[in-house]
Amino acid sequence: MSETLTAPRKENLRELAYLFTFLRPYRRRFLSAVFASMVSMSFGMLFPWLVGNLVDAALPSKKVFTDRTLQMSVDTVALLLIGTLVIQAGLTFFSSNSFQVVGERAVVDIRSGLFARLIALPMRFFGERRVGELSSRLSNDLAQIQDMFAFAIPQAVRQVMLFICGLVAISITSGQLTLVMLASLPPVVLVTIWFGRKVRKFSREAQDRLAEASTIVEESLQNISSVKAYANERYENARYTGSLNAFLALVIPTARLRAGLIAFIIVGIFGSIILVMWYGARLMQSGDLSHGELTMFTLFTLLIGGSVASTADVISSVNKTLGASQRVRELLREEPEDSTSTTGQAVPRFAGDVVFQDVHFSYPSRADVPVLRGLSIQAAPGEKVALVGPSGAGKSTIVSLLLRFYEPDSGQILLDGKPATSWDLKGVRANMAIVPQEVMLFGGTIRDNIAYGRPGATEDEIRLAAARANCHEFIERFPENYQTLVGERGVKLSGGQRQRIAIARALLKDPAILILDEATSSLDSESEALIQQAMTTLLEGRTAFIIAHRLATVRQVDRIYVIEDGTATESGTHDELIERPGGTYRRLSELQFSV
Repeated sequence: MSETLTAPRKENLRELAYLFTFLRPYRRRFLSAVFASMVSMSFGMLFPWLVGNLVDAALPSKKVFTDRTLQMSVDTVALLLIGTLVIQAGLTFFSSNSFQVVGERAVVDIRSGLFARLIALPMRFFGERRVGELSSRLSNDLAQIQDMFAFAIPQAVRQVMLFICGLVAISITSGQLTLVMLASLPPVVLVTIWFGRKVRKFSREAQDRLAEASTIVEESLQNISSVKAYANERYENARYTGSLNAFLALVIPTARLRAGLIAFIIVGIFGSIILVMWYGARLMQSGDLSHGELTMFTLFTLLIGGSVASTADVISSVNKTLGASQRVRELLREEPEDSTSTTGQAVPRFAGDVVFQDVHFSYPSRADVPVLRGLSIQAAPGEKVALVGPSGAGKSTIVSLLLRFYEPDSGQILLDGKPATSWDLKGVRANMAIVPQEVMLFGGTIRDNIAYGRPGATEDEIRLAAARANCHEFIERFPENYQTLVGERGVKLSGGQRQRIAIARALLKDPAILILDEATSSLDSESEALIQQAMTTLLEGRTAFIIAHRLATVRQVDRIYVIEDGTATESGTHDELIERPGGTYRRLSELQFSV
């Protein structure tokens, strides 16, 4: 049983120790805030003592001005009270401001580090996680950690200081009353600990449900056009409401526990105070305690009771933070992509020689479903290669492996005659650019989206890339030209306009290997004709992989591979394949061109 209780405590201590590592860069200011808070509470503890002296100075009793109370006038005590309050206010301002500044900066560091880790994770990670869940980690969980740094820790420091100083003060004032008060504390503490564990369990589960609700919101808003097109507003609302109800089903019991804890503490604390005051009144009647000492002891007891009562909120906040911290640590423990090469050498500009040798591959989330089955294809430097075939044959997977989003299960990919894994990962991708079938633009300006291909590009280079992609003219027609905001995911632009901006972005990067995944699928006939006319110039000096379902777009390429069931079943030029009797390419051509 003891081992069962010890394990969670050790885990909690590890989580707290981990959180405090983020305060290390700001430790001087943090420790200064702790010290200022402790000194402030020390001055605060003078308040009951001075009030007690004030009472004895005004109403002297038989037991006045002993070694525990100094003989002072009413005016002197009042001035000292004002002075201590002013000093305490100044110290409290410094400590509170410092705690919040340190907390904000520490959480910014965590956010930055967590985001940097997220975008460095491999594609297989994102294939198994939902975007809304990850967004919730960056928002809800880190907000909880921020609350702990800015509020829970300062509160804990103040209450611990109050409790310790209060115990010392009451023990000096009256040993008998101190024993009476302490006898009532253990039940309160034990019940508080029990409630805290329950709250932490429910809080962790509630955060999971809230993350699921956030995921539904993000997915619905990202696909709002589909939601409205299918008139599924009610369905999405029902999904979100159901998720929120699941969240409520966990939050409400947690609220009951916290309310029960607060009610118990009120009964326990005020019951203890009543007991102490009753016993103190008896001592005062017998002449063993003065009016001022009883007043002093009562005030000290109230401060101690207040510190114990606030423990419930502090423990609840800490427990919520520990749950959030565990999720953040889980993400930070994920292994990022290995971007280092085996040779340690910088990657030069590729000539563009690409070879797939007997490549087998299955996605990690579907390891039992092979996608590529012994695929072998190649592209010579500067060669334009088309990948055609039915949907689900593995064409997009080939591109993902070329970009090293995933690694083959067996076989290898050679780039300029060397295994792809021997090159630095960032260097490999610096030599490539892709224009995807479904273009997702960033929510900035047109200029920003084109410059994403090479952030340091000049205005002339950006405009040249736009002109070569045949999008300069429509950009110039906008009132704000290149500073036009494209909206969330580019919703303010048509599909064809987004596609051409993506082409301009890829051209600006000037890659050695260009990947076009149905890059002309969203263009109108006029724009597609312009792209096809410029294709020879645009792809000059580059190796190009062109995924196409519309065979009219690949007639002029150097080589066509027909991909079926994860392998290349045919290869050759358009003229060669069209003459092959019974061939898949010929059959697809007849189907498309006969319509």
